[in-house]
Amino acid sequence: MGAGHGHGHAAGRAEDRSRLRWVLAVTGTILVVELVGAWTTGSLALLADAGHMATDAGAVVLALGASYVASRPGTGRSTFGYHRVEVMAAFVNGVVLLGVCGYLGYAGIARLAAPQEVAGGAMVLFALVGLVANAVSMLILSRADSSSLNMRGAINEVLADLLGSVLAVVAGLVIVVWGWERADPVASLLIAALVLPRAVLLIRDAGRVLLELAPVDLDLDEVRHHLLHAPGVVDVHDLHAWTITSGMTSLSAHVSVTDEVLAQGVGGVLDALGDCVAAHFGVEHATFQVEPVGHRDHEHLGEMH
Repeated sequence: MGAGHGHGHAAGRAEDRSRLRWVLAVTGTILVVELVGAWTTGSLALLADAGHMATDAGAVVLALGASYVASRPGTGRSTFGYHRVEVMAAFVNGVVLLGVCGYLGYAGIARLAAPQEVAGGAMVLFALVGLVANAVSMLILSRADSSSLNMRGAINEVLADLLGSVLAVVAGLVIVVWGWERADPVASLLIAALVLPRAVLLIRDAGRVLLELAPVDLDLDEVRHHLLHAPGVVDVHDLHAWTITSGMTSLSAHVSVTDEVLAQGVGGVLDALGDCVAAHFGVEHATFQVEPVGHRDHEHLGEMH
């Protein structure tokens, strides 16, 4: 099962990389278009969207690089491979998003206090081009594996760009119809408000993996309860669970068994424990240390010394 799981991840990453390359081409093109639009119209919303498109392009490059590195096989010193690179990339993406939010907030408030003239008609045209391109990118990524933190980072970036383009279009229309110049900085502040929670959630989820916290969807008390019902098991302790990368949960535990089970060999109980966590909790990579009932007392003595 472990080999099949690895091949599935490799195939999924190859498909994700193909999607990311298409998104990078679209994003890079529209970045140039929106920069020209921001310079031509004087729009902060377009500049904000272009700035976010720049971080989006950088995030996609980072995600692509992380996916390639994560596909490298493990070595004698990197026994789990390089899967964590994906999580680190997602964390960096989240931090960059926070920086974008800070800039948009600062610039938007400054423009509210001193609004500048904006060419609303041209702003709408440039924003519409960005809107269509972002919609295409979102369509491409919608078929990707959204359980991957690395891909979630890229998807969140494109989604925020899509919403930013919508707001830029609306702001441009307001300027054209009513002449209210403050619609431009208001749109940039709304973009920041939309991006902020996604950045925080991405940093939180990546942080949980990097800190090796137990997955939120895995109840260790329930895992212990199931393991205790395996034949001959009398105690489960030192139970740990962590995530290597998105969708790859690992688990380890010390399992005390009766002398009768030890006399028959531990192969049967190891199979039962592995099948238990795989069937009930979807954990394919589990390590169990099977020991006699009295061995736990020796463990405590070792800790005291």
